Amino acid sequence: MRLATFTALAAAVSVVAALGSGAAFAQDKGKAPAKAAAAAGPMDQFFPALPYRTGAYAPNGVPWANGYADYLKMVNARDGGIGGVKITYEECETGYDTARGVECYERLKSKSGMGPASLFQPLSTGITFALTDKTWTDKIPLITAGYGRADSVEGEAFPFNFPLMGTYWDGADVLVQHIGKLNGGVDKLKGKKIALVYHDSPYGKEPIALLQERAKMHGYELLLLPVTHPGVEQKATWLQIRQQRPDYVFLWGWGVMNSTALKEAVATGYPREKMFGAWWSAAEPDVMPVAADAKGYSGLAMHGFGRTKVHEDILKYVHDKGQASGPKEEVGTVLYNRGMISAMLGVEGVRRAQERYGKKPLTGEQVRWGLENLALDQKKLDALGFTGLMKPLSTTCREHAGSHFARIQSWDGAKWNFTSDWYEADQQVIRPLIARTSAAYLADKKLQRRDCAKELSGG
Repeated sequence: MRLATFTALAAAVSVVAALGSGAAFAQDKGKAPAKAAAAAGPMDQFFPALPYRTGAYAPNGVPWANGYADYLKMVNARDGGIGGVKITYEECETGYDTARGVECYERLKSKSGMGPASLFQPLSTGITFALTDKTWTDKIPLITAGYGRADSVEGEAFPFNFPLMGTYWDGADVLVQHIGKLNGGVDKLKGKKIALVYHDSPYGKEPIALLQERAKMHGYELLLLPVTHPGVEQKATWLQIRQQRPDYVFLWGWGVMNSTALKEAVATGYPREKMFGAWWSAAEPDVMPVAADAKGYSGLAMHGFGRTKVHEDILKYVHDKGQASGPKEEVGTVLYNRGMISAMLGVEGVRRAQERYGKKPLTGEQVRWGLENLALDQKKLDALGFTGLMKPLSTTCREHAGSHFARIQSWDGAKWNFTSDWYEADQQVIRPLIARTSAAYLADKKLQRRDCAKELSGG
């Protein structure tokens, strides 16, 4: 049975989770990193990870990390790995800090004794921005499911970035569509005032371009209200909201910033029914500290909550074996499901690549091919146990998101409920933005655009 080893490392905390057939996930702080890594082998498929279980963002980062790790353990225990190739997993604690995230990436991308690094999931837009340039030389894909660079949908400009399931431009577009529908059409937004209360970081700034574009189209006024990390001081922000009296508030927060915003809304009397959060601002840790006072608050949902067949397998093969990463109660919660789905997307990328390169440990460049040839239709999702959890997804060389859907979920004071059908982000609005910003990125970095047509023709 392989052991997972938690070892403090200089500026970051490294978590080694070699997931053997017994799916062990034990703690042992007494071993050095080299000895811990020895539990893995070059014949494993290595899944390095950059989560955060400590610091101001831990309440939101932990359930994601647990869902991610539990799914990989389940695949090893239930299936014997991916196509018979065992998964080895190692975490390096970033604390949601970009510099530490880059350090962790450099440490794990070619870890001695491990198999090839399959991919990275940075769980941070800031870290994603910092790592994107490195992917061109390292040739290791980044999965940024629901975060990262919005323009990285364009595979010709960002060959190793995969913002699977949608981007912040998709999410912002859906919010505008939704409040337009509430008002009888987006043309009725003219003269309205929308405040964006956002985390003052690459993450929080990412939706601004789309919201500004939509403001030009529909004539609403956009108020930009940044909140400094970690987001516990917002009184000045909400004083502005009380003075400006926006018709709607879009909350683009993370961690404690979200519950703090809701508490300030209560204190200033701003109606929660007029508040709509990003999908990183619409999970249980965001509303539970406010509980009934958050009633009426809504947010984006890029996938479902609750339990399905895949959760039954996680409970059977991981929790019932005493190998779980966290409490059973969190299984099926919003962020646990997002981590679990993110792990599934990585696993299926490897599985797809095995169809071309064989059932063996694959390099990051080989996994890239699998990720941009994903075909997760409803039949496949049902077979994986994900019925009702997400929309089908299909990627290509030039389409690295694969899906651009979201719906609205609302808090009733005790639980989330879906309160809209699925919306599809309007690519006629978004694609021109992607074309402009991706071209600017390539020019700024002096990089040569991929030619997908040439690659597909074998030229």
